[in-house]
Amino acid sequence: MNTHKTFKATRREIEAGTTTCERIIRAHLEAIQQGQRLNAFLTVLAEKAIHRAQRVDARIASGNAGSLAGMVVAIKDVLCMKDERVTCGSRFLGSFVSLYDATVVRRLISEDAVIIGKTNMDEFAMGSSTENSAFGPVLNPVDETRVPGGSSGGSCVAVAAGMSHTALGTDTGGSIRQPAAFCGVVGLKPTYGRVSRFGLVALSSSFDQIGPFARTVADAASVLHVIAGHDENDATSSTVPVPDYQASLTRDVKGLMIGLPEEAFGDGLDDEVRQSIERTMDLLREGGATLKKTALPHSRYNISTYYILMTAEASSNLARYDGARYGHRSGGVRDLTEMYVKSRSEGFGAETKRRIMLGTYALSAGYYDAYYRKAQKVRRLIQNDFFAAFRDVDCLLMPTTPTTAFLFGEKTEDPLQMYLSDIFTVSANLAGVPAISVPCGRDSKGLPIGAQFVGKHFDEATILRVADFVEAVVSVA
Repeated sequence: MNTHKTFKATRREIEAGTTTCERIIRAHLEAIQQGQRLNAFLTVLAEKAIHRAQRVDARIASGNAGSLAGMVVAIKDVLCMKDERVTCGSRFLGSFVSLYDATVVRRLISEDAVIIGKTNMDEFAMGSSTENSAFGPVLNPVDETRVPGGSSGGSCVAVAAGMSHTALGTDTGGSIRQPAAFCGVVGLKPTYGRVSRFGLVALSSSFDQIGPFARTVADAASVLHVIAGHDENDATSSTVPVPDYQASLTRDVKGLMIGLPEEAFGDGLDDEVRQSIERTMDLLREGGATLKKTALPHSRYNISTYYILMTAEASSNLARYDGARYGHRSGGVRDLTEMYVKSRSEGFGAETKRRIMLGTYALSAGYYDAYYRKAQKVRRLIQNDFFAAFRDVDCLLMPTTPTTAFLFGEKTEDPLQMYLSDIFTVSANLAGVPAISVPCGRDSKGLPIGAQFVGKHFDEATILRVADFVEAVVSVA
C-alpha cells in the first residue's frame, strides 16, 4: 500500500470500501520499520494503534465515524499521552510516563484519528536541526546527509517519509515551519492561543504553539479544525470562534493584497531560494493577487529579542528538573546541592545547558533591566510592525528559511549561525500571529524550498487559502 497518499485520498478509499483503517495502520507501521534509519520515532505504538484502528473500522461500519477516521497521526514527544513516555528528547525524562493526555491528543482521538507513535526532537525543543536529541539525530529523507530542521524534525520526517498522514509539532521560533521547508511538506503555526497548550511540556510559555505537519494544505486544515478552540485547562487559549477552514480552500487569490517585507529579501538570502520565492510571486500575480512592498522596520532585532526572551522563559520552565521530584536523579551525592548540580549536569545536553545559562544571565540581578525588560519592549515594537503592515495587506509573503537544508555538523560549532537559520520565522512567534510554510520549488541539488505566509491574528483561513493556491499552481507549473 502506498503510504504517501494524502488523508483526503485515503478517506475516499475507506468510504469506497477498498481499504480499512487497520490495513492503513499496518502499512504505515511497515513504513516506520523500513525507515528506522531515519530515527524519526522514539516510541511506536504498534499494538495500541492496531487495536484503535479496529475500533475505528467498527465505527465506520456503523456510520458513526469521526471526521479524521482513517488518519494516521504522529505526535512530537513533548506532548503528553496517558501511560506513554514523554521524553522531550532528553535523558532527563528518558523513562518518565505521562499520567494524562494533552488536549490536542484527546481531540484527535475524539475524531477517530489513530496515533501511531511519538517522534524524535531536539532536547526540550531547543534546536533548529534535530541534532540535539539525546536519542540521536533525525535524518532528512530527501538527502540523508542533511538535517531535517528542528526542533520538530521527527514529526516532519514522519510525514515526508510516508510514516504518517499528518503529525503534530510545536513551534516556538519556527520549529514547525523550518523543518517543513527543509523536507518539502506543509507546516502550520497557528495564532498564539488558537490551540490549547495543556499537556505540552513548556519550553517558552509565551511563544510555544502546537500545529500540524501534512502533505497538503487541506490535510493541515482538517487537523487544525479539530485541535483548535478554547480549552478551560489552558488560561491562554482563546475563545475566538473556530471557522470552517476547509471552506477557505477555494484556490482563488483574486482580490487579495499580499505584502512583501523588504527586510526579508536582503543580504544572507540564498539566490536559489530568492528565485523560487520570486516565481511564487509571479504565480500569485497571475492568479489575481496584488503584491505590495511593505516594511517590518524592527526585524533586525528579531533574533536578539527572541533569544533573550525565549532563553529566559526556558531557564524558568526548566528549573523544575532538579532531580528531586521526577526525571533523572544522580546517586552517590553528599548533599542536596551536589544532587542538583550532578543531576542537571548529567541529564541535560550541551544546547539545553547553553540556553538555560543564557536565560539565567538575562534574568539575573543587575542585568534584568538591560536585557529582559528591554527585550520585552522591543517585542512590542515588533508586534506593532505587524499591526501596521496588516492595515494595508491581507497577509505577508517571505521565505521560510534563508537556505535549503544544511549538512549535519555544518552549524553545530557556531551557535549564532544555527540561531540565524530561524531569522525569517521567529517574528511570527514574537508577534503571536499565524504562519504557514508551503513547498514552492527545489534548488539545483533537489532540496525543497518553502514559501512562508504570515497572517493576522486568528486569520489562519487567509494564509491557508493562499498556501492552498500556491500548492495547486506550483504542482502544475
